[in-house]
Amino acid sequence: MTDIRRVGLIGGGVIGAGWAARCLLNGLDVDLFDPDPEIGRKMEAVLGNARRAYRRLFPDAGAQEGRLRLVSSVEPAVEAADFVQESLPERLDLKQAVLAAASRAAGDDVIFGSSTSGLLPSDMQKDMAGADRLVVGHPFNPVYLMPLVEVCGGALTSEDAKRKAAAFYRSIGMHPLMLKQEIDGFVADRLMEALWREALWLVHDGIATTEEVDEAIRFGPGLRWSFMGTFLTYRIAGGEAGMRHFMAQFGPALKWPWTKLTDVPELTDAFVDRIAGQSDDQAGSMSIRELERLRDNCLVSVLSALRTQGYGAGATVDRHGDLLRDRAQAAAREGGIDPSMPLHLHDCRVESDWTDHSGHMTEGRCLQVFGAASDALLRHVGVDVADSHRGKGYRTAESHVVTIGDAALGEPLYVTTQVLGVEATRLQVFHTLYKRDDDTPVATAEQMLIHVDAGSRRPTSADDRVLDGLNAIAAAQKFLPKPAGAGRFVGA
Repeated sequence: MTDIRRVGLIGGGVIGAGWAARCLLNGLDVDLFDPDPEIGRKMEAVLGNARRAYRRLFPDAGAQEGRLRLVSSVEPAVEAADFVQESLPERLDLKQAVLAAASRAAGDDVIFGSSTSGLLPSDMQKDMAGADRLVVGHPFNPVYLMPLVEVCGGALTSEDAKRKAAAFYRSIGMHPLMLKQEIDGFVADRLMEALWREALWLVHDGIATTEEVDEAIRFGPGLRWSFMGTFLTYRIAGGEAGMRHFMAQFGPALKWPWTKLTDVPELTDAFVDRIAGQSDDQAGSMSIRELERLRDNCLVSVLSALRTQGYGAGATVDRHGDLLRDRAQAAAREGGIDPSMPLHLHDCRVESDWTDHSGHMTEGRCLQVFGAASDALLRHVGVDVADSHRGKGYRTAESHVVTIGDAALGEPLYVTTQVLGVEATRLQVFHTLYKRDDDTPVATAEQMLIHVDAGSRRPTSADDRVLDGLNAIAAAQKFLPKPAGAGRFVGA
């Protein structure tokens, strides 16, 4: 964790707006400067997509959103900031001038991150006050979903600045890749540039269209790259003998005249028109905002799938999901929770893939929400749910769901939880799902959870600390009336 609560952003284009969304959705206040008179409208469009994607990726986070303030110049964007991120166009003279001015307006200990995708930090920092605090924090679009951020220092950058920047980026759910030295384009852009050059030649020479090039990636190696990258993928391709065998078998092919990476086709008007026309055909009738939402949907699906494996970017997302839930529950505890009443520990919203053909929430998604509510209860009494899934922990053995009403797409919901019984190996709870706007009940679920040892798969007693917490809630709630429907069986 870091003590950063307010972020100053300079530049609100595609990258700057993405930074704003990520920070705001992680509960940080943002002061943003961009001279574009349309910045307010554009920010709302990006935030709308980001909120939608975050709700799908972290459906049980319940995080409090930060506040956005649009300012009219650089200085008020950084004066109260705990961290500053610059996302200006890739012009060295512009970045030098603005960073110099901003560094004199910000606090002396405030770290500056630059979103540059290729300029060297040594060149950008030379006119700054406190030049040792500038790092490159190079993200990838969309910033609010993509975990990677390349962190690189310049000749004057201190190790402390790089360490603090990385800690901040981790606190908002990112994966900092710490570069040992600065280089034009850093690491990821150099790799993407190599593929981009080859792709341009394939289109230029009429070998493939823009759509066919993209299909070659998205149906092939791109799927492996999303979780293993290049070297680990090739290691597996070498079989039991590993990377050494792969290099011996395929290394000679590197001398074949396949690539044109040292050259690039001339970007004539005719060639640019051909690429643009093919790209228009590829996109069809979809607008940029529609393409962004499709991209976000697919990214959330890939990240969610990787999250179930706790691997690669999925591990980063999983850790951050736990952090968001912990923050939300800490805020709830600070706000005061009356244990003698049904506990309000989980909030969510009906997403587009939660509904049936009629647009109403399905029973399967109700079960998902009730499972998240049980996890929220366990976290509330100090259970690390992520760790419990890998060792001893509670498993849902039985659920009885009753649908009372309908919840439509986009409706905000919340769950209350009543503890009906606690034993050493068993926990009985009753959840009620409500519409947040008018407290109308949507569904109920009575659940029996068994505390199980993952190794033996047999019931085992929960820790005394957990049982004490659950028993305290059960004792406080024992005067509540038995929930309507509790103890029913199918058809009763």
